[in-house]
Amino acid sequence: MKKILVLHTGGTIAMAEDSETGAVSTKQSNPLLDVVNNFEQDIELIVEDFFYVPSPHITPGHMLALKKRIQEGVLEGIDGVVITHGTDTLEETAYFLDITVGHLLPIVVTGAMRSSNEIGSDGLYNFLTAIRVAANEESVDKGALVVMNDEIHTARYVTKTHTTNVATFRTPTFGPIGLVNKHIVSFYQQLITNHTIDVTSINGQIPIVTAYAGMGSDILDLLTTSKIDGLVIEALGAGNLPPQTLPAIDNLIANNIPVVLVSRCFNGVAEGVYGYEGGGAQLEKKGVLFCNGLNSQKARIKLLVALNANLSKQELDDFMIEKV
Repeated sequence: MKKILVLHTGGTIAMAEDSETGAVSTKQSNPLLDVVNNFEQDIELIVEDFFYVPSPHITPGHMLALKKRIQEGVLEGIDGVVITHGTDTLEETAYFLDITVGHLLPIVVTGAMRSSNEIGSDGLYNFLTAIRVAANEESVDKGALVVMNDEIHTARYVTKTHTTNVATFRTPTFGPIGLVNKHIVSFYQQLITNHTIDVTSINGQIPIVTAYAGMGSDILDLLTTSKIDGLVIEALGAGNLPPQTLPAIDNLIANNIPVVLVSRCFNGVAEGVYGYEGGGAQLEKKGVLFCNGLNSQKARIKLLVALNANLSKQELDDFMIEKV
């Protein structure tokens, strides 16, 4: 029999729509707590209403608490974890767990785009599907997974792509690694690298800034080196910045503030290709860290973890550049 720890954290999957106003909000109790265990295989559910908050309220502190509970569960002999979560920040929580707990056991995060009493509600189905994936033998050593809409995605690359569509979670460039059918869980791909770092704290101020045409140093100068611990920039194209930003970039690096760069493009990876002023090749030479394959919100999580792990500068640089 598989023992699956279920941690409910709130979000649309645990909410209901008001019939008069149309507003979606929390009810007095989570409707998923009433789910009956009716699976084809023997599965024991250990269910905890861990948090009850909408996903915009989730903080790195909440993520750290989830990590600690999962590690306790490993010592208790659980075989897998399912976390229900609001979709707005779901990918960040999933990725945090991926790089801090990683491959100890299957960790599956799921949510819903329609609340429990809306027509076509997807919450219960996604929840039951996530349990099936967490209990599946092939889910072992896959890292944290996101399961929604019959698809299995890696926490590393999945992202929310639509504000309301039930098929919102996609993996740009690579696609899902597996599918869930009526009776079968099937995997077709697997990440070739993985690296986890255990942390006991998750402190730090790391803002995200998006580059744009004509951007100067002013916006970066507002982020004084005394108030931030790192910076993530969504750069243009393959990883380029307007030349007017360079003085601020130089100032941050001179003050030992890690500057991490990703692309603002939906597909592809950032890399140091162009040698012109502000081009990626020049930025790499200056010490800007290209976080290949991640979006900005996950690059921020990764940098937070690296900073709280007390890595040396070289270890931090290697960790951020590595495709993890």
